Amino acid sequence: MISEIYDAFLAAGTPEDKARTAAEALADYRFSRFEGAVLQIESQLALLKWMTGFAIALDVAILTRLFLH
Repeated sequence: MISEIYDAFLAAGTPEDKARTAAEALADYRFSRFEGAVLQIESQLALLKWMTGFAIALDVAILTRLFLH
């Protein structure tokens, strides 16, 4: 729960149970958005690692072929 939001709802005259529920819902929403962004970044990072590994392996294969031929 975000205490600042809870306090703002109470100051605005919202009943305590509704203020607590709204503050918890807002905190859950913010956390779920953040969690989705992290998963997207992790998947993109995994793709970049594979691409980099493939490029390095290809470079090593080409250089090996050039020096041993």
